[in-house]
Amino acid sequence: MMRWDGADLVIEIDEISSLPLISRIRGEIRVTPSAITSVELPLTPDGAHIWRPFAPTSRISVNIDRPGWQWQGEGYFDANFGTRALEEDFSYWTWGRFPTSTGATCFYDATRLDGSELSAGFAFDPSGQVQQIPLPQKTALRRSLWAVKRETRADAGFRPRQVMQMLDAPFYTRSAVETKLAGEVTTGVHEALDLRRFRSALLKPMLALRVPRRKGWR
Repeated sequence: MMRWDGADLVIEIDEISSLPLISRIRGEIRVTPSAITSVELPLTPDGAHIWRPFAPTSRISVNIDRPGWQWQGEGYFDANFGTRALEEDFSYWTWGRFPTSTGATCFYDATRLDGSELSAGFAFDPSGQVQQIPLPQKTALRRSLWAVKRETRADAGFRPRQVMQMLDAPFYTRSAVETKLAGEVTTGVHEALDLRRFRSALLKPMLALRVPRRKGWR
């Protein structure tokens, strides 16, 4: 469940995990935005897909019912919305959010099915103000364990690297990545999504088993 408690976004967790390790997990995540932005980025010309960075600069506290699963630090809150399935419009994208000394920098790079591309970079300050920034060069990262292609933005001459794996799937990877932006070395969250793989008739049945639908849910 997600709810607002004053200035905090509270995420309450009470779930049963999937195979291979079935277990109960409970806890609370509290996100405290420095500000809420009014930014929306259309990812397609007709606006069928939207990226909404609600709070690119936030503090986060995590309290899960496991020893050592309590943490406080840098966080963010964003979402994607759409009226069509992603695989109907995209073949590949990468996204990254990197904390900086003046706020946070986000990059969105996507290849659409029609061959057109989206490349955008934004700098957010703690008050929620945003400005579009010149794009550093696109630089390759090592492929994930499932060999998903990965790339991000970095200053010329700097080679980004993964410092922590978060999620690795045949079509998607999320990780903590170190890069260098405007002379500042920073570690942020990076994701890469291969929609060509996602469209595969072999992968979709696997996804349905991994993320089952609850009968009668409303």
